[in-house]
Amino acid sequence: MPVTVFTPPKSTLTMAEIARWRVVPVAVAVDLGRDAGQIDPAIRPLCPPGRQPRLFGRAVTVRCEPPDFGAVLQALDIAAAGDVLVINAGGHRDTAMIGDILSGHLRQKGVAGLVVDGAVRDVGTLGAWPDFSVFSRWITPRGPIGTDRGAVNLPVVVGGCQINPGDLVIGDDDGLVALTPDVVRARIGDAEAKLAREAIWIEGLGSGQSAAEVFCLPPALKD
Repeated sequence: MPVTVFTPPKSTLTMAEIARWRVVPVAVAVDLGRDAGQIDPAIRPLCPPGRQPRLFGRAVTVRCEPPDFGAVLQALDIAAAGDVLVINAGGHRDTAMIGDILSGHLRQKGVAGLVVDGAVRDVGTLGAWPDFSVFSRWITPRGPIGTDRGAVNLPVVVGGCQINPGDLVIGDDDGLVALTPDVVRARIGDAEAKLAREAIWIEGLGSGQSAAEVFCLPPALKD
């Protein structure tokens, strides 16, 4: 059965709406509530903390049927600059769905990076790229077999989170979050307010205020 490539709905998000999220850490986005789609923390950044490139872009979704990686190959011509390739490989650990050759091609096109609920390989090369961010559940040396199964640009569940084509995916050292267009619009004010509160906390603690003052704590009981 050949790979199915779906036509996703036209994105209604503007670049201005997306851009406001560029400064929002994943931790702040996740703290907003259940409508911010946290992705399983077991899907980890490839690089150590402090070296992981930030991941930011709209999702191009892929469903693979390992060891077949035909859907990934079809997605190479679909993913564009600024996109994030999101691969649902069912958590498969024994076969990498992508490595340095395909990732290198995506990087040359300006794709922001990968999220793989499955395995990747050639991580020495992938981890050395400062402009291409990779998050994966597993690392394995074994490559894929088969090129004629799977689907592109359909809703997928990755790390327990449903991700639709065009959703905004953000990743940093702490993990991953996926935001629907509705959440992108509705919750940016809350995210910016949280960042402002955190700046006030930092300033207060740095100026010598007590934690009780900074966080408006009720009086503690004394024994």
